[in-house]
Amino acid sequence: MTVPIAKLSFWGVRGSTPTVDPATWRYGGNTPCLELIAPDGTKIILDCGTGLRMLGSRWAAPNGGKAPGTHILVTHYHWDHIQGIPFFSPLYVENNEFHFYSFRSKFLGRDSLKQVFEAQMALPYFPVDMSAMSARRKFKEVDGGDSFTVGENKITARWLNHPQGCLGFRIETPAGTVAYATDNEPGDAKMDESLRELAAGADIFINDAQFTPEQLETTRKGWGHSSWLEGVKVARHAGAKTLVLFHHDPDSTDRMVDSILRQAREEFDSVFAASEGMVITLGAPGDPVQAHMPGTRTALRREAQFHAKVSGVTEGGKDFEEETVVRDISLQSALISLKHLPRLQSELRVTMEAPGRNGVQSMNLRGYVVRIDEGPEKGHVAVGVVFTD
Repeated sequence: MTVPIAKLSFWGVRGSTPTVDPATWRYGGNTPCLELIAPDGTKIILDCGTGLRMLGSRWAAPNGGKAPGTHILVTHYHWDHIQGIPFFSPLYVENNEFHFYSFRSKFLGRDSLKQVFEAQMALPYFPVDMSAMSARRKFKEVDGGDSFTVGENKITARWLNHPQGCLGFRIETPAGTVAYATDNEPGDAKMDESLRELAAGADIFINDAQFTPEQLETTRKGWGHSSWLEGVKVARHAGAKTLVLFHHDPDSTDRMVDSILRQAREEFDSVFAASEGMVITLGAPGDPVQAHMPGTRTALRREAQFHAKVSGVTEGGKDFEEETVVRDISLQSALISLKHLPRLQSELRVTMEAPGRNGVQSMNLRGYVVRIDEGPEKGHVAVGVVFTD
């Protein structure tokens, strides 16, 4: 019997505006765009930020005949969630078909989503208008509380607390449930309950974590965003299994996001910080949720031969320490062969010996386990580590 598997890919994870900054390179600078491929092959895109361009450049060509329709859920009409549309190359291919879903804005009225797309491509803002897009396009209005099905998958929309309105989406597939709640601020009782309903029992709960708890209480109050702490509270209350921190502030460096992630992991068992190119698989039998780190973020990886001492916590909760050789390393991560089986998402401390100008020197690094695979040697596991210090 075939086990249903769903794949969730992160193409853009930054909020408000894209960033091109070495300090934000590891988590990525593109604005929101996710892709969910359900077990029945249905392709669902969540938001149309600048990450949509990257998705379009890697679009799988159909195997002849009419391409199956792709369903695009747009949470709201702020620039960071729509600005990838003009640069999404599959929209210019006649054989493609796209179904767009979003709400009717009180500022725009009927056909709000279509109006927004047309306006951002109108003269003098863009050199061509939407008539240049030869793909078939269909637009459907949805309201908070609406549910509909695409293929074997049920999609439910809920209102979130954000200026000018915002929808969160809950996608229930045979492989598991994903709740997507970007751009929401706590404090409105009705909207808070709506968010908890969205996240109830979800396998993956993706929540706005743009600000720190301190910012949310002071300088960023009323801006329409949330924090890692509020995400933890909702995940706990709603019984969500894994929390993904999302919509990182453009001013948050990789190290700042690392710090936010570390604090969240002290409060909740299963937490990831969304990074560009990250892939989460749902439905793998007997395995916890695993996030496969992006190849684009490991492009500087090199084979190496570093003697290292590694300490951490095993899957059974016992402290361990062992000596090994690090054979594959990049500026941000490493693949380490271990005899011990560390706990997924646990912290590892790695001390490596490296040649220097004054002889052998030690490098003390700290990171967390993001993946575990079968090792190259019998009795070993290959452990993927992302360094935070």
